[in-house]
Amino acid sequence: MSADIQHDRLEKFRIYYNHTIQPELVRLERRRLRLLLLFGVSVLIFLGIFLLQLYLKQFALALVLLIPTVLYSSYILYRIQKFRTTFKPHIVNLILDFIDDGINYGRLEYDPKKKLSVRQFLESNIFVTKPKVYQGEDYIKGRIGEAEFEMCELNVREFSRVRDRLNYVFRGVYLIANFQESTYGEILVLPREFRQYLTRSIKEITAKRAMRIDGFMRNEAFRKHFMTFATRDATFRDMLSEPTQEAIVHYRKVTGKEIYLSFINKKGYIAITEPKDILEPNILRSNVSFELVREFFEDLNMLFRIVEDIDTTR
Repeated sequence: MSADIQHDRLEKFRIYYNHTIQPELVRLERRRLRLLLLFGVSVLIFLGIFLLQLYLKQFALALVLLIPTVLYSSYILYRIQKFRTTFKPHIVNLILDFIDDGINYGRLEYDPKKKLSVRQFLESNIFVTKPKVYQGEDYIKGRIGEAEFEMCELNVREFSRVRDRLNYVFRGVYLIANFQESTYGEILVLPREFRQYLTRSIKEITAKRAMRIDGFMRNEAFRKHFMTFATRDATFRDMLSEPTQEAIVHYRKVTGKEIYLSFINKKGYIAITEPKDILEPNILRSNVSFELVREFFEDLNMLFRIVEDIDTTR
């Protein structure tokens, strides 16, 4: 799972994008332009009726003409909203078709409206909180090697009594993997930069007599950017191999996103921060862009590669 392997994977995805995803984006682009044109025409008709009313001072006639125009505009707005809600599932399914063609991948299933439960989010012990806001979407489940996984995008916030407002907890992609082989203990990997915001998580694992094992991580950059805790019975070398450490550091450097990891017995939890909505279409400008889909692919690829590396190592 070195940087070279990730680069090769991205180049293969670029070829797939050119042959499969881009034609679909072009089709959707024509649909977007047609909707904008229809909406623009309805606005012009509305303005024309308004100016006619001012000129003729025939309010009753203008009202009769205005009703169908408003109804038509509402219908166009409905179609625009439908375009927004169907755009992402179209593209995500194409990306998943590329990914699950891999030898170690089973069929990937996607549900744009489903999410992981609050219990599943909290059981990782990465984020110790009582969420006031818990929103999720874009649920994906499948199998990588012998490991089964579930994941979704989450937006989690908690109430701050001190500041009397909602505080950020996590926004991004969250994955749970179930590994077939039983392991022992608990491992927690946290971004060192956010240590002051993760005191409850650190207290939670140190209460289980966990120790800092940063010195056992062979990748110097990994030790620099992450704090690693493990209980005495944890088999951390099976979960955090050198290629895994290298890939995580490389991904963080390229994207600027933070990664959290937790391993509890035979379950693995991975969280990647994402400050914005990925693959959400723009109505006012073109969506035919490789960069639009690349970021979502790279997030998925990072998550899946960590799971695949751990499954293969163990």
